[in-house]
Amino acid sequence: MANKILVAPAPHVQTLQSTSSIMRDVVIALLPALVVSTVVFGVDVLCVTALSVLSCVAFEYLIQKFLVRGAVTVGNWSAVVTGVLLAFNLPASIPWWIVVMGAFVAIAIAKMTFGGLGKNPFNPALVGRVFLLIAYPVQMTSFSKVEGFAYKVFGDVNPDAVSGATPLAAYKQYGVLPENLMQDLTLGNMPGSLGEVAALALLCGFVYLLWRKVITWHVPVTILATMAIFALIVGAASGMETSLLWQFPLFHIFAGGAMLGAIFMATDYSTSPMTVKGGVIFGVGIGLITMCIRLWGAYPEGMSFAILIMNSCVPLINKYVKPKRFGVK
Repeated sequence: MANKILVAPAPHVQTLQSTSSIMRDVVIALLPALVVSTVVFGVDVLCVTALSVLSCVAFEYLIQKFLVRGAVTVGNWSAVVTGVLLAFNLPASIPWWIVVMGAFVAIAIAKMTFGGLGKNPFNPALVGRVFLLIAYPVQMTSFSKVEGFAYKVFGDVNPDAVSGATPLAAYKQYGVLPENLMQDLTLGNMPGSLGEVAALALLCGFVYLLWRKVITWHVPVTILATMAIFALIVGAASGMETSLLWQFPLFHIFAGGAMLGAIFMATDYSTSPMTVKGGVIFGVGIGLITMCIRLWGAYPEGMSFAILIMNSCVPLINKYVKPKRFGVK
């Protein structure tokens, strides 16, 4: 019997890279941030990450084995990447059963419902994160305290009131932008989700992914540049002091999930545009929505919502922003 020819969904790109190698590179790029987060928050980080990864892999295997009854593809590492990214969006003190529930939503609903890897319109880890944020807001916003953070940042403000708050949440509540915060944002000496506290480590992962040609710089740089320009304009319009004005854009780039979202989530192949021009439009939209939510929304962080909103616009972007074809004017 002749071998069957299987045609996968577009785009069809011939490359030496495989899905497994790409996903392994993403995991490797996330390891520096995992190390920094473990140093900041302790072994709970490893427990949450391991549980999230194991849950994602288990749910994908069970669904493919007993419901879809197709080829089992957990060996391509995509479920592992989803598990790590989901864990990076969670506090270290999150109850174990919430981690498992988030993994189920990410894999069973956001990924496998649409047919699996390459067919999901929304980033699975972000769908899981947003579901948990809406369903369990208290647990999702109860962060570990970093000794001395509140006193260093807010001075005479009651430390007990803000020592467990992220820099974005504290700024949204008190409107204080301290001059010495950039060092803490860069090195991870602050409360937050696992992937929020290691901006420098995430940048190292970004450089690694660029070197391995897993991603291009267009989407991440566009997102962060849009956020910086928007913050600079708002800061100048509000009459912010010159000594703090230059820090305001850097604060929004390094604080919260900006780095994690821009580098590792907005660049997801399945949920981002196919062209460079489309990626720039995609990135500008994410940056603008993120800043609008951060500055005037109910939540201190808006990156997750912004990426999911722009994920829904990707088919429209791909329709109207197409690559040029040779010989066609």
